[in-house]
Amino acid sequence: MVNTLDQVTIDLPPARILAVESSCDETAAAVVENGRIIHSNVVASQASLHAQFGGVFPEVASRQHIRTIYSVIDQALKKAHVSLSDMDAIAVTRGPGLPGSLVVGMNAAKGLAIASGLPLVGVNHLEAHLYSAWLYEAGVQPKMEVEFPLMALIVSGGHTELVFMEDHLKYQSLGTTLDDAAGEAFDKVARLLNLEYPGGPSIQKISEGADDEAFQFPRAWLEGSWNFSFSGLKTAVLRETQKIKASRRPLPVPEMAASFQMAVVDVLVEKTIKAADQFSAKHVLVAGGVSANRRLRQEFQTRSKLHVHIPALDLCTDNAAMAGAVGYQRFARGQNDSMDMDVLPNWPIAEL
Repeated sequence: MVNTLDQVTIDLPPARILAVESSCDETAAAVVENGRIIHSNVVASQASLHAQFGGVFPEVASRQHIRTIYSVIDQALKKAHVSLSDMDAIAVTRGPGLPGSLVVGMNAAKGLAIASGLPLVGVNHLEAHLYSAWLYEAGVQPKMEVEFPLMALIVSGGHTELVFMEDHLKYQSLGTTLDDAAGEAFDKVARLLNLEYPGGPSIQKISEGADDEAFQFPRAWLEGSWNFSFSGLKTAVLRETQKIKASRRPLPVPEMAASFQMAVVDVLVEKTIKAADQFSAKHVLVAGGVSANRRLRQEFQTRSKLHVHIPALDLCTDNAAMAGAVGYQRFARGQNDSMDMDVLPNWPIAEL
């Protein structure tokens, strides 16, 4: 088995990275060593601010980032017991994400880089999700090492994508969502069922112990393609709720939520496993906010014959440690971005 930790130690120089993340509604900063060791990982969530809108309100998100970003960065440095002068580089999420939110993090990182003279490294948010699998807390023994080639599923509020990873920083995008991402589908169905935002945790909670075969919601397999589609599933749930309400019966919310959740999980798990087999992957990686879903994690572990890497719950959702992990990989290989670097709100992993 390839020992990735030894590869990092031997082949790449050691470095401490201060990372900044503000791609959506989480203001985050972290200190990461050698792309693996988390010395601090501070996240200021805006979930309660956006709950009233049933989703992220971009203008609110960017204003809140401005209010909190420097205090979050200061907390990250203090928690790691370091100062800016102890860092080797600053990594910042360049995209994809909300333009206004990305700009706040980018400007903060540039200001710190100019003041300190440290190199600046722009990183891709989706790539960062993949590198969350390499992270572990300082003083904790790392889990089983990741082996290449690797089949990865990035599954979050805005993205659902299958990526074949041949080696560090080498990607082949196989398929993405044609409409709603899985996380978006969770949020929209949660609203249909009058559940709280964010939809993923609400649906998971109310589904516990419910019959996930009570409703036979459709699975969009898209045979011959690695792409995903969840709009038809969302529409099926909508029509079922309308049908039940028209009959003046109460909505069986737990059963509907559980059946919807299982339909999403079935497609995500089976397509990823099939792709891993076809591309002769050694391991499977599942990352992104939806990878925190308990049923998804259980089904991957049960159905996959390959070892499945899923980050700890606090590393599934947006955070800066994952930006520090991939920032290290790129900085150690010579990336040093200029101060005129701009954000890329629609930056696909296929362009890396």
